[in-house]
Amino acid sequence: MYEALTKRAPALTDRQRQVVELIAAGLSNEEIGEQLGISPRTVKAHSDVLRQKLGVSRRRQIPVAYRLLTGVDPLSKSLGPTRRSRGD
Repeated sequence: MYEALTKRAPALTDRQRQVVELIAAGLSNEEIGEQLGISPRTVKAHSDVLRQKLGVSRRRQIPVAYRLLTGVDPLSKSLGPTRRSRGD
């Protein structure tokens, strides 16, 4: 994690950003694969590349390192806008 704090933000592809968002949302490789139309093995390959690019050793550290390096919350897109109930 120290590397993530001392490096500048790496260039990530759109697909890698999608994987980061879905990891942050707590999805498994199988669930991510289903959502993106790719195999769980391909998701794992993306995760391995992300760990290397972000300088972390564990998959669960990917979203935190991404946020620290980019300043972007990976959950912000996957959660979408908040909805207000009618009648407020």
